[in-house]
Amino acid sequence: MTQHHQTKPCSQRHAFTLVELLVVIAIIGILVGLLLPAVQAAREAARRMSCSNNFKQLGLALHNYHSAYKRLPQYQGGTGGFHPDLFLPRVGVNGNALNILVGMTPFMEQQGLWNQISNPFQDPISGEPFPPMGPSPYKRLVSHLSSRYDPWLTEIPTYRCPSDPGQGLPAHGRTNYATCLGDSPLVNQGPLLPIDGSPIPWQPDANAAIAAQGSCRGAFVPRRFTRFRDFLDGLSNTITMGEINSDLGDHNITTDLSVVSLAPVANNPRYCDDAGHRDPNRPQFWGSNAIKVEIDYRRGHTWALALHITSAVNTILPPNSGMCGSIGSVIDPLLGGVAPPSSRHQGGAHVLLGDGSVRFITDSIEAGDGRQQSVYVDMNMDGDTTDSSIAPSSPGTKSPYGLWGALGTRATAEVISDF
Repeated sequence: MTQHHQTKPCSQRHAFTLVELLVVIAIIGILVGLLLPAVQAAREAARRMSCSNNFKQLGLALHNYHSAYKRLPQYQGGTGGFHPDLFLPRVGVNGNALNILVGMTPFMEQQGLWNQISNPFQDPISGEPFPPMGPSPYKRLVSHLSSRYDPWLTEIPTYRCPSDPGQGLPAHGRTNYATCLGDSPLVNQGPLLPIDGSPIPWQPDANAAIAAQGSCRGAFVPRRFTRFRDFLDGLSNTITMGEINSDLGDHNITTDLSVVSLAPVANNPRYCDDAGHRDPNRPQFWGSNAIKVEIDYRRGHTWALALHITSAVNTILPPNSGMCGSIGSVIDPLLGGVAPPSSRHQGGAHVLLGDGSVRFITDSIEAGDGRQQSVYVDMNMDGDTTDSSIAPSSPGTKSPYGLWGALGTRATAEVISDF
């Protein structure tokens, strides 16, 4: 008997239509668009945490330094003296131009670098030795072409915030962590030095010392050692260091100083804003009418140099405000300016407190009146002010800059509420 097999019809396979394919692609695009900001935010959160951890290492290094030497590293420390060739290749002194980060290197697992600095270092170009503690970090980049001092050109990873995109030349060795000098723009007060043709030690000047004692109220004082016992307001209430951006060559207000004389800034820290120095079309950048700093001394460009422009902060204007003042140097104690902390993080910047803790300070922190005159003590102390356009104000008074200013002073007996 013949069997008939009934065959099933073949199932038909349908391909995606063009419309279906476009819908799928659109959905994938939407999902990727939603996901990317979250990925970027997660990456920035990780970078911000890494930046905070670097700062905690600096806090630990400060405490270990103090434990070893019973004092904090000196801002504008070094081998002293001045020489007309301070900015050039090789002299026997570094002009008391060293930042606190130099002395902290052996406590930051940079013992090899410290050995190079603290011992004679052979110039790889000329073969001649640099003296211990090196030449002045004011040494310009171009002079390193003929006489290179490698330690000042070394970039230390722990001194860098991973959120900062700056890298390489024209910086000497970038840093994103700066010394806090308090709530006064007069950051270079200290013993005066007559300039002659040979290296000589710093000359004591009683008037300058008295002026510095009244004006320089921060954790660090130029050319003086401070100790934790000096922090009468408490270590947890005093800022020792602040985060800064490194300059990218774009004249950003946080990394390039708008250069003016000190007097108007001491009388009104927002002078550069009021004078219209910002670019009206790009308010985060200085405009064409603002005089900018030469490239060697831009913000964060030279980790070893104790200069308020490059590696110091003060608690006058809130984080990410504009820098304004005179070029300043370790030579002339009458120069300084407003140098707020800054960062590439959104909305604020990190600071390091004396107890080693790290806090993120927002741009909106209570900072008093940013146009109020700074605490200033007459340099001459004889009624004849060094600059007649700056009226002396009483030392010992509370900071004019609110909670922010109070956090920058070490011994003004101000009560610090939660921040």
